[in-house]
Amino acid sequence: MATYKLTPKPLTAEAFAPFGEVVQCDGNKPIMINDGNTERFHNLVTTEVENPADDKVIINIFRAQPRALPMPIKMMERHPFGSQSFQPLSGEDYLVLVGDPVEDLKPENLHLFLATKDQGVNYRKNTWHHPVLGLYKVCDFLVVDRSGDGHNCEEIYLDDDVKIEISL
Repeated sequence: MATYKLTPKPLTAEAFAPFGEVVQCDGNKPIMINDGNTERFHNLVTTEVENPADDKVIINIFRAQPRALPMPIKMMERHPFGSQSFQPLSGEDYLVLVGDPVEDLKPENLHLFLATKDQGVNYRKNTWHHPVLGLYKVCDFLVVDRSGDGHNCEEIYLDDDVKIEISL
């Protein structure tokens, strides 16, 4: 059995661009609102829905359990009918694992990023990604997602002949 090890790269807007957007205040100019008391970082990402007449955008909180490292990777998922955005709420760094836009994912198609506590991600629709990867403690994420008809989660199980591991 072959082993393929993934180590994270820093999450930057440029490196993540093929998969979606990085959601952060840094580098974005705010609009002053509320009588000059609030900075609004406007339109940081666009939420995608397949059918705007029938689908709706919803807000969830996902509570992720910490992952032990090195962690084996067995499955990836994607959402064909809408984007999915994760914004950390617990003040902890976390991992982001995405895959190239191919039907038959291989280890060489995977990309691992280390997101800081101040960075969210917005996966474009149909972007392969691993479910949320909290690191050191239970972490909450505000998730903006699509709700509507149709099964909006496709999963792919990776080849058992290759061991894929995440480590820091």
